[in-house]
Amino acid sequence: MDASIEKLIPHRSPFLFVDKIISANEKEIIGLKTFDKAIDKMATGSFSDFDFIPGMILIESMAQCGGAGIKKAGLADGFFGLVSMDNVRFLKGATYNEEIKYTIRNIRISNKIIKQSGIATVRNAPIAEATWVCARIDNA
Repeated sequence: MDASIEKLIPHRSPFLFVDKIISANEKEIIGLKTFDKAIDKMATGSFSDFDFIPGMILIESMAQCGGAGIKKAGLADGFFGLVSMDNVRFLKGATYNEEIKYTIRNIRISNKIIKQSGIATVRNAPIAEATWVCARIDNA
């Protein structure tokens, strides 16, 4: 994992699911994650006999990638939290030690709301897709 990811989003191990942001701009974010059984132990209990990464962990990883890319590109500032998910589809399983590529499309970006959609792929085959909204959370 690239240590600079921790400067972009508040997530920490064992709930940090982004290794690297390859590119980030106003239209698209590309990121990577390879789940490692020894490091990502939290996810191992779901399909322990099959080595599958749980689908919701893939979606969380995709959203984290989108958030880290927004910060890396300087498109929004502040603390944003996930408030809704739509059109979530799990297309194929992913296993440990496979590189997962996330391609995130920025639909709407403001200082209050971020809407994105993304697709996760392994070896160029789609495994999951979703659309989500994050809202800025201000400390009261």
